[in-house]
Amino acid sequence: KKRKTKTGWSTDAETLEELRSYSPIIDDILEYRKVTKIRNTYAAALPQLADGDSRIHTDFKQALTATGRLSSTEPNLQNIPIRTKMGREMRRYFKSQHGYTLIDADYSQIELRLLAHISGDYNMCEAFRESVDIHRKTASAVFGVPEEMVNDEMRKRAKAVNFGIVYGISGFSLANDIGTTPTEASRYIKNYLHNYPSIDAYLENAVKEATELGYTVTPMGRRRYIPELTAQNGNLRAFGKRVAMNA
Repeated sequence: KKRKTKTGWSTDAETLEELRSYSPIIDDILEYRKVTKIRNTYAAALPQLADGDSRIHTDFKQALTATGRLSSTEPNLQNIPIRTKMGREMRRYFKSQHGYTLIDADYSQIELRLLAHISGDYNMCEAFRESVDIHRKTASAVFGVPEEMVNDEMRKRAKAVNFGIVYGISGFSLANDIGTTPTEASRYIKNYLHNYPSIDAYLENAVKEATELGYTVTPMGRRRYIPELTAQNGNLRAFGKRVAMNA
């Protein structure tokens, strides 16, 4: 028993992951959920959305999400699985029309580049100007070692810190992500913010302004209202702070 929901004890993935060592049935439940999700989302659903030529056509929504990002619906082509072997197998079923080619494009570290630009942090801006490996540089700062001594595991952890900071991650959540203690994870975040002081100041100011105004404003003028920042419930307020940092 970990934590309760409205209907009983939680059986979400995070809870079950913590219970793996207690019973072999946990592995079966997680596997069943994974297979069921792929079946329901792709294997069974996609044929129903295909046209007469067995092709699918997504709808791109410009104003559906609160964050303003472009979203894809019926079907959602932005989250086709790739991390698992079964997920990668699903990608084989997406084929372009004869004479056409499917192109996959992504921004390189776009959130961090935006963060560097908006916060004006000298250290991060210089890293991008010099085209250094930003995750390796961050690992060096977070773990207090020269860049040449940063190994793959340290870089992987620093990457989680880099992107976690953008989403207002807590020491507890980061600890779960990278497999360490909350105390150690909190120290990583503290070292990060010490090395990128303008980012620390920018994020604090973003929350302060959002609390006063009731919303955040992007450089292009888009507002996102965050009533959670003045909620009585502490968990809701904490959620509002993370939203304000990210928005």
